[in-house]
Amino acid sequence: MRPTRARRRTGGVIRFTAAALAAMLAGGGALFVAPSAASAAPTIAERQKWYFDLLKIPEAQRISTGEGVVVGVVDSGVDASHPDLQGKVLPGKGVGSEAADGRSDTVDGHGTGVAGVIAGNGGGPNRVTGIAPGVKILPYSRGKDGAQEIGADGIRWAVDNGAKVINLSWGVDIEPPQVTKDAIEYALSKDVVIVAAAGNRSDGDTKVISPARIRGVIGVTGIANDGAFWGAQSVQGRGAVLAAPAQDIVNPLPLALSDSGYGLGGGTSSAAAIVSGVAAMVRAEFPELDAANVIERLIRTADDKGSQGWDEQYGDGIVNPVAALTEDVPTVDRNPLLPDEDETGATEAAPAPGDGDAGGLGGNTVALIAGGVCLLVVILVVVLIAASSSRNKRRPGPPVPVGAPGPYPHQPGPYPQQGGYPPPAPGYPPQQGYPQGPPQQYPPAPGPQYPPGPQYPPGPQYPPPGPPHGG
Repeated sequence: MRPTRARRRTGGVIRFTAAALAAMLAGGGALFVAPSAASAAPTIAERQKWYFDLLKIPEAQRISTGEGVVVGVVDSGVDASHPDLQGKVLPGKGVGSEAADGRSDTVDGHGTGVAGVIAGNGGGPNRVTGIAPGVKILPYSRGKDGAQEIGADGIRWAVDNGAKVINLSWGVDIEPPQVTKDAIEYALSKDVVIVAAAGNRSDGDTKVISPARIRGVIGVTGIANDGAFWGAQSVQGRGAVLAAPAQDIVNPLPLALSDSGYGLGGGTSSAAAIVSGVAAMVRAEFPELDAANVIERLIRTADDKGSQGWDEQYGDGIVNPVAALTEDVPTVDRNPLLPDEDETGATEAAPAPGDGDAGGLGGNTVALIAGGVCLLVVILVVVLIAASSSRNKRRPGPPVPVGAPGPYPHQPGPYPQQGGYPPPAPGYPPQQGYPQGPPQQYPPAPGPQYPPGPQYPPGPQYPPPGPPHGG
């Protein structure tokens, strides 16, 4: 049995709604325009500087850019013609979209933004540089419907078509359907790292949403540009595993949705994309590691924030790309986010230690009583084994290294994620739709800002017209 943590586990995921897109379009759609000679507006590179410096991305990219790793983006599709993504987007799949291969994004631009945060080409002060610019993006467009069943199909399809990391920047506040849980389990069984956004308060989320809170998934909460948890936007709670920058993240957008081709996002969708990029960097640098050990490396080397150890806001801490790529981390033989073998049937986040009143007793009291009982049982078992020559011994579970040597700020796991989903509040409307809209909070930019003139080369845009979807 693993030692329980003294802190509660929480998580936050962001979702994007139609209101976000409406607010962005109300600003004219041109979130960024090119800076003129008389303009003092910051460049894209300057806007990215705060989180590139915080995470030491340039230093990490000298070690790995994710070269050779395929990242699945199950989202609204990805505009492969955007200059920051040209050459990065593999043929994918589209559902309910005009692009059967997923390489178009006229739904809301969300998938293009996520893909750009992960893999943007960069190449100038007014181009988005991704966290892992060496990766390839495998898009799966969920279309306008975005039902959970379609998302589950996208997860399976991405797994079967070579993705080793899958980004899921969407979710629901209701209990996830079994089809989503099964798809996550399938991906984990195929050695794939799953990263999901925790949720946004601006979307009405009050807890970590699914699929971020499903066992085995890296649920990502958001931090603000001051380096602290972004409580005004990101949710927190059980299901949080890592935290990453979420405020003022520049996203490439299709020209159909933004005159400049860029937007300034704010939410855990961007935070999840950053962690997906770091996971790809680790997979490229350590190709011999399976998904379980990539996850172990990410959580072991995270920068512990808040109270010591795991907490509701940061999970195991803020992702640390350089540490994840350089530190010695003992290997494990199982996903550290999955329950122990005796925790059967656990697929979702469980109450954190101390949750509930346990019939009037405080959580800490219950924990102390339970710990005392466990200690007595262990002593009794040891005495019985010593007094018996029977061979009928219980097979031990898989080894889990705890307290392993190394410069670790804390010990990850176990994660209090098992247990049922809390029932939705009375009158809470089911939310099955795709998060509609690019990342949150797109204030109209005062005056001219980002790159002048049309962003794309003249002529027909990729992909060229083809047969109707399904034809």
